[in-house]
Amino acid sequence: MDHLAVLFLELGGLFAGLAALGLLARRIGISAIPFYLLAGLAFGDGGLLPLRAAEPFVEVAAEIGVILLLLTLGLEFTASELMASLHRHRLSGVVALVLNVTPGLVAGVLLGLPLGGVLALGGVTWISSSGIVAKVLGDLGRLGNRETPAVLSLLVLEDLAMAIYLPVLVVLLSGGGPLQAAGGVTLALGAVWFILFVAHRGGDRLERLLDHPDDEQVLLRMLGLTLLVAGVAQGVGISAAVGAFLVGIAVPHALADRARELLSPLRDLFASVFFVAFGLATAPMEMLPLLGPAVLLAMVGVLTKLATGWYAAARDGVGRPGRLRAGAVLVSRGEFSIVIAGLAVSAGVAQVGPLATAYVMVLAVIGPVLARIADPIGARLRHHP
Repeated sequence: MDHLAVLFLELGGLFAGLAALGLLARRIGISAIPFYLLAGLAFGDGGLLPLRAAEPFVEVAAEIGVILLLLTLGLEFTASELMASLHRHRLSGVVALVLNVTPGLVAGVLLGLPLGGVLALGGVTWISSSGIVAKVLGDLGRLGNRETPAVLSLLVLEDLAMAIYLPVLVVLLSGGGPLQAAGGVTLALGAVWFILFVAHRGGDRLERLLDHPDDEQVLLRMLGLTLLVAGVAQGVGISAAVGAFLVGIAVPHALADRARELLSPLRDLFASVFFVAFGLATAPMEMLPLLGPAVLLAMVGVLTKLATGWYAAARDGVGRPGRLRAGAVLVSRGEFSIVIAGLAVSAGVAQVGPLATAYVMVLAVIGPVLARIADPIGARLRHHP
């Protein structure tokens, strides 16, 4: 059959299936993310029916999905709000680092991994999935909740910390020296500072650049600017998603509501593909032997993220139900953890790959479910001293 015909059939079946899964999730009353992830497992390598023709499209669409998720999340907040929240939650970021890196480091040592592999596994257990958290917050209508600024501050601090962590990790895995690591860190931090400076100081100019009576013009300008910044951020060692988030922060409030309305349908489409792509990249048979250790490590990961969110939300004076919600929504690991594991595998530390994939898949499914049931559990906490 013609390649284009196969591509259209695979994509048509994929989107129709996602629509059915989304409807099922809505009826059950939970986020659709676990269903999308499991669908990806079913149609990935070693699954029931691999999507060969659609795979290149899905890979690119998944990256765009993460960028749009973080862009629309950034549109909810102003630069001044972000700066104040980041300043307030510096200590929360340190607590998150200690609590969540330690299990991975210990597991790496017990498995006898080299130093680079140990550090990589620590990164895998450290960082929450910005894409999944953003989707869950939107699905559950919690963007305006009191605990959400603390959650977003932790996400941004973790993502920005990648600008230091990833260059150091790459150097350790490749056997490079300290000067090489310092150069990469300096370049990445300089780019972060520049984007934050423009976001904080250049709001009026940015509004003049992006605003237009024609919705099509606003949409194209927003997408163009976001992808350009995301590309530059990725190129200098920062996450493309962080660049997109900072673009959203920089957009003035007067334009943000309109931009969010225009971007929402695109965000939902590409975000669903991102979660499917995550499952597609996973071979179920490779995960099975390491599923037991991954589940044990994941259970520890649930506890450390619950403690992290509880602590950060408490610093904002949030009550116990909100603290529980903050911790639960942070449980999911995702795109960064897979990138880190991929770096380790490419450097020859093959053991990190299947373990990290199984770990991330377990938490990517448990996280959204736990975030959903945090509300009834939190209601009981409210009524008990």
